Amino acid sequence: MSESQARIDRWGIGGLLAVSLLAVAFLFWLIYGYRPESDPGSRYFWLPSFNAFCNGVSTLCVINGILLIKRGNHRAHGIFMILAFAASSLFLVGYIAHHSLHGDTRFLTEGWLRPVYFTILISHIILSIVALPLVLITVFFAALKRWPKHRWIARWTYPIWLYVSITGVLVFVFLRFLNAAPV
Repeated sequence: MSESQARIDRWGIGGLLAVSLLAVAFLFWLIYGYRPESDPGSRYFWLPSFNAFCNGVSTLCVINGILLIKRGNHRAHGIFMILAFAASSLFLVGYIAHHSLHGDTRFLTEGWLRPVYFTILISHIILSIVALPLVLITVFFAALKRWPKHRWIARWTYPIWLYVSITGVLVFVFLRFLNAAPV
């Protein structure tokens, strides 16, 4: 690898890590520090369902992308991974919109479901923080056609991305259908 390629990699990864850190800091503030004065989010009641749908689409696209690359179909793999990235990006926009309009939804169900929910939620949050820069860096190397680096990081990225997408749908199911509090 040339010195200029190494410099591009360092600056690109550094920039993506900085963007990821800023995004995570903003999301923490939005969830834990910001409180909407009213609830205009009731007009946007569909946002949580939309977000779960985006996570579901992302899950299916990542699974298909992995199956296709294992079969050697690079073009179809790329298309599915672009679709997974787009679905995850739409999720992030919808998530920010929902939390800025509605605020946080509390899980008030008691009993054995409560620790199950919080185990899923906490692992989801931690791994989503890890997934954001991993996905961005994986896409970065694919865009630069640095296939060895792309393959190496993708081996770490896809299971985390898949877990975060699946547990995102599960969190929605818990909050919407198993929660004692109104959503």
